[in-house]
Amino acid sequence: MIQSMTGYGKSVIQLPTKKISIEVKSLNSKNLDLNTRMPSMYREKELAIRKLIASKLVRGKVDFSLYMEITGEATSSQINKTVVKQYMKQLKDVVDGDDTELLKMAIRLPDAITTERDDIDEDEWKLIATEIDKSLEKIHEYRRDEGKSLETEFLTRVQNISTLLEEVIAMDPERIEGVRERLNKGISEIKEKVDENRFEQELVYYIEKFDITEEKVRLKNHLDYFQKALKSDDSNGKKLGFIAQEMGREINTIGSKSNYAPMQKLVVQMKDELEKIKEQLLNVL
Repeated sequence: MIQSMTGYGKSVIQLPTKKISIEVKSLNSKNLDLNTRMPSMYREKELAIRKLIASKLVRGKVDFSLYMEITGEATSSQINKTVVKQYMKQLKDVVDGDDTELLKMAIRLPDAITTERDDIDEDEWKLIATEIDKSLEKIHEYRRDEGKSLETEFLTRVQNISTLLEEVIAMDPERIEGVRERLNKGISEIKEKVDENRFEQELVYYIEKFDITEEKVRLKNHLDYFQKALKSDDSNGKKLGFIAQEMGREINTIGSKSNYAPMQKLVVQMKDELEKIKEQLLNVL
């Protein structure tokens, strides 16, 4: 079953002193384009997170975010009292002001606040890793649901092209007869005696030149193959894209060979349906 590259997954976990929120968003992209945002204390786990996301999502523009909100009394930030006092002493030599105003200025200066780097608690990390897995499963579910909608759209467009192709096939004998009549009319207007054998040779040449039998067969095969690929176990948007390119090549050749306005009108309609397929294929994993 095909999957969309568009998806969203979120998971939240409440720990004793903090709340962790995990969000994963993805859009279409030719390859995996992964961006991560997380507190510095979890940076040592970034490589493992990237490998996990790459193995699960494969392709797409992916934004991974891990947010931390302190909900308990624990904090890793401390006021550097010695530095702040020195700042206030120096500020008093520069400006007049009460201690409260000087403290407001001093606390904003470099090194007034120190942050101790906490080591990751492995039990805590196991809980977070479980939530990351849950977020990825949610985005998978989202992608599968979007894939079902895309599959319905593709099947409709492919059926439309198949119907138009049947009309082309039904119209083809009439088109060939038209070619024969135009050649006969052209010869008759010359009002000269024509070698019948030579005329038949030229007629066969032009009919072969305008023959679209192979293109009709190949296009039908491509349509069948496209539908078969939609039902495969894996989602392969690139493969479907290649098949769509081949479909376009046959449709274009039919249009260039047709030399018949009613058939060219059908070809334009087939091209329109194919463009809608190609546009949506950009979203397929």
